[in-house]
Amino acid sequence: LCSSIVLTASATLSNAQVVGSSAIPLTVVAAKQQHLPEAAVGYLNDKLMQVISRNGLGTADYNSRFVITASVVPVTKDIIPGPPKQIAESLDLTFYIVDNVDHKIFSSVTTAVKAVEASEEKVLIKAIRSVDTGSQKISAFVNTGRDRIIAYYDSQCDNIIAKAEAMASRHQYDAALFELYMVPECCPSAFAKCSNVADKIYSSYVDYWGEVCLAKAKALWTAEQNAEGARKAGEYLCQILPESGSYSKAEKLYQEMANKVKADIDFEMRKYD
Repeated sequence: LCSSIVLTASATLSNAQVVGSSAIPLTVVAAKQQHLPEAAVGYLNDKLMQVISRNGLGTADYNSRFVITASVVPVTKDIIPGPPKQIAESLDLTFYIVDNVDHKIFSSVTTAVKAVEASEEKVLIKAIRSVDTGSQKISAFVNTGRDRIIAYYDSQCDNIIAKAEAMASRHQYDAALFELYMVPECCPSAFAKCSNVADKIYSSYVDYWGEVCLAKAKALWTAEQNAEGARKAGEYLCQILPESGSYSKAEKLYQEMANKVKADIDFEMRKYD
């Protein structure tokens, strides 16, 4: 029996454990504003990544509940006659940490920046690049956001668990595990509670998927008791993990199929002889 094949459940658990790190995972969203050219948006995205890396946050390569984003608002703009003609512009660059589900701002900070360049695009890029993402002001912004996110998970832990258990009861195991492992390790109490529940849900997931695969394998084998039927059924049996309650039944069915196919082959070989 091919017990080495991993279930979707175990893949979900593995991905979720990456999320559950000591850093608060944030999704980076570089807000596209009408007055910002694509090049400037790219530099803004880089600045958001710098805020994360320099201040002990973590990135999430999925749509997490919490995002970090920014906006650039022009304040003043002056044309300096040339030659060459130049543009002097003052802007307010604001960083936000946002609850993207409830649409609440958890923390924000505004930095005034100035730049002088030959074109509007160059002015915006230069101004964005001038922001010091390691400043005390931005560090305070990050710490405020982190503290409020931790407070959110601590206060919502029981609700998160209840939601995950409801999902599991509807066999939505992937979503339930994802919900639980969104809680980062820097929330020790909430993380421990959610991890314990996740372990139980994962066990239920393994048993449930084992039952599903065994039922499909039996149906395929009943319909076609030959080498081809065994191959089709075996594709499902291989997905049943040893810790599943269906594993011993899967082994029994596998042996039954192996004996039947071998007997058929032996019979065909005797006819050939």
